[in-house]
Amino acid sequence: MVMTVGTFEAKTRLSELLDRVESGDIVAITRRGVEIARLVPADRRCDPGEVVETFEKIRRDVLGEAPVELAEVASWRLEGQR
Repeated sequence: MVMTVGTFEAKTRLSELLDRVESGDIVAITRRGVEIARLVPADRRCDPGEVVETFEKIRRDVLGEAPVELAEVASWRLEGQR
């Protein structure tokens, strides 16, 4: 389950939110209604589609650029390992 909270609420309820994440929930943190971060369980693995979706959202909302391809994300990952 994804729970959404604002930054102020996240700061004041951090311990409770971490308990929820530990039990498997995901907490999306927003600033002025825009998601800026997620708290996820440490052992949670992202599927490639979710990674691409996140990059597309960043490009669209922040950079105003075209959608990203999975191959491009893979190349960024490899580039970061060099």
